[in-house]
Amino acid sequence: MKNKKIGLIFLVLLIIILIGGYFGIRYVKNKEKETTVEEYIPEEEITEEQARQTIVSLYFPNRETNEINPEARLIDIKEIINNAHEKLIELLIEGPKNDKNKKIIPEGTRINKTYLEEDCVVLDFSSEFLNYNKEDEKEKTNLINCMVNTLTELTEINKVKILIDGNESEEFKEVYSREQGE
Repeated sequence: MKNKKIGLIFLVLLIIILIGGYFGIRYVKNKEKETTVEEYIPEEEITEEQARQTIVSLYFPNRETNEINPEARLIDIKEIINNAHEKLIELLIEGPKNDKNKKIIPEGTRINKTYLEEDCVVLDFSSEFLNYNKEDEKEKTNLINCMVNTLTELTEINKVKILIDGNESEEFKEVYSREQGE
């Protein structure tokens, strides 16, 4: 009887050890799978052209609400490396790509030149710039805010001054900053 008890205890211990060993081995294998680092292989290589692209934010008024919205554009870094503020204004002149937004800078407007004076960018527009809708009170405000918000995305610019054909205009004689526009 005593031998049967010892045999039974031995058998139970053996079963416990085998079951414990089985689960122990499974645990270690799962841990190995979790810590194994697999190399990420992209579906396609990034081309040199893609590596040179950056996203810029341009601001345009919404057609329905007239609220200013940012519009992201992917452009080649080479286009903005030398004169980013002029390129951003040219993109604003072209108008939005999103149909929900409307063009803000009047048709036919050209940028004569742009330059920096400390943290203020001076924009010299052709006289067509004054052809905005003067009957709509918000049109001038949106025109200014779209340019200021777009240009102050650049870290070196905090203010915007507008000239018309090289001269100060009575309509745009202030120096505009983002704080005023928001």
